[in-house]
Amino acid sequence: MADHQRMRIHPVDLEAGGRHRPTAPLVPGGSSRSDKGDPAAQPPHGHLPPPPPRRVAPPVPPLPPPKRRRGCCCRLICCVLVTVVLLAVLAAAAVGALYLVFDPKAPRYSVDQLSVSAFQVDPTLTATARFDVTVTAANPNARIGIYYEAGSSLSVWYDAHRLARGALPAFYQGHRNTTVLAVVMAGQAQLGGAVMSALQDAQRTGAVPLVFRADVPVRVELGSLRLWKVTSRVRCDLVVDSLGVNNPVNIKASNCKFSLKL
Repeated sequence: MADHQRMRIHPVDLEAGGRHRPTAPLVPGGSSRSDKGDPAAQPPHGHLPPPPPRRVAPPVPPLPPPKRRRGCCCRLICCVLVTVVLLAVLAAAAVGALYLVFDPKAPRYSVDQLSVSAFQVDPTLTATARFDVTVTAANPNARIGIYYEAGSSLSVWYDAHRLARGALPAFYQGHRNTTVLAVVMAGQAQLGGAVMSALQDAQRTGAVPLVFRADVPVRVELGSLRLWKVTSRVRCDLVVDSLGVNNPVNIKASNCKFSLKL
């Protein structure tokens, strides 16, 4: 009974006994645990291993700057091209409207009469000539007038030699008007032996080729608007029967062409 009294049962707290709080972590922070459990690889007690080296990312190359200048130049060129095209379209539309309104027609010119008041050749083969020429200028336009200004140049040529020269007076030619002008032309030309021989042969056959040329500064009038000055150029290829003095000269052929020099 004495033995029975000495034996005492002490209750054990299983929950408290099951919790074991170690004073130090089994694996120090920041260290990696070896998969093979090599004790030599573990650091000594109380010392922490150095942290692993940080991986530094390679430097990123800087991005190229945006190509703004090229884009601006392209936009500027496009704007200029569009503006030029629009101006060209507007100009073409304006010219087309003017053409429909005024219906322009080219003036007509002709050499109607030619008389020789003087033509002689001296022993040095220098020809002295004087011509009285009747020129007709016709303006067929109903809404366009023509201002013939001073500074014109008229000439009569045989082959490449200018025999005489003259000028038109300044005048205004109205709508659907025909003007007949009498012009006196005179001059001298140095003819060679071959040229003089060819001229004599042409007079014997009754077919002397001459060229009448006229360069006249003009201004075209559209309604009340007077345009800029241009040069009216006329070339008439003539064939006359002779260059006899004080004899009526018969113009056997005449072909006149007109052009403008801007």
